[in-house]
Amino acid sequence: MMSERKQAYVEVAPGVEIYYEEAGSGPPMLFVPGWTFTTEMFQHQLKHFSAHRRVIIIDPRSHGRSTITSHGNNYATHGTDLLHVIKALDLKELVLVGWSFGCLAVWEYINQAGISNVKGVVSVDLPPKPLSVNDKDWVEGSLDDMAGAYTAYMGSPAQHREFVKIYATQVMVQRDLTAAELRWITDQSLKTPYYIAGQLFASGLFSNCTQAAKLVDEKVPALNIVAEHWSQVATTFTNKHFPNTNIATLGGHMMFWEHHEKFNKLLADFIDKL
Repeated sequence: MMSERKQAYVEVAPGVEIYYEEAGSGPPMLFVPGWTFTTEMFQHQLKHFSAHRRVIIIDPRSHGRSTITSHGNNYATHGTDLLHVIKALDLKELVLVGWSFGCLAVWEYINQAGISNVKGVVSVDLPPKPLSVNDKDWVEGSLDDMAGAYTAYMGSPAQHREFVKIYATQVMVQRDLTAAELRWITDQSLKTPYYIAGQLFASGLFSNCTQAAKLVDEKVPALNIVAEHWSQVATTFTNKHFPNTNIATLGGHMMFWEHHEKFNKLLADFIDKL
């Protein structure tokens, strides 16, 4: 049973508040959702881990219940926001869990704050440099494919909605979604206006957090959990460039929701050894 859930805000800049949910007590772990998604995505983890740990999930800037703002919609600023949240909540020796572009916020936080307050890092299904001209690298996709996605799906609310539906059914979840489940996933993303979603999409693709990922690999216990559809290239790339980082394969891009019991066990096995 999940302990009582707290819902509150941290002001990270004048007029900008980050919404968070918290439950449990003990060693802290903080979850950062991916592109346009919200605290709702990690409710299985909040319920499971709050039995023994202090669990925090945030809505990043311009996501969910956090302030929708015209500025700071990039992952360097998201890293700064994360720094303010961690300080405000007095989180010490924490485990950071980023999903998708949420990994970029975690790595950008490490770029700014270092690793002295980090006990472990879990990256869920994202390479630290999402685009590359090296065809042997683990990347989100080719430059042409990503440019095509931006052009086709980031220009209007209808395009944003269609992109999420396609991504949810083809990449995020492996089984057939019910109409209600697809509507729920889509609704979470659409809390971010389409024009901000486009800014975040571009910022994420052109980020390069390789140095932060290397620092984590060298200094902090780390785990990458990757989707099955690119497990071979992700595993080969990780073993070559980040040899100390553990890697596991599970499900699709939203495996922590579809296969939450297996995901929670992978995560628990990792953090229990810290």
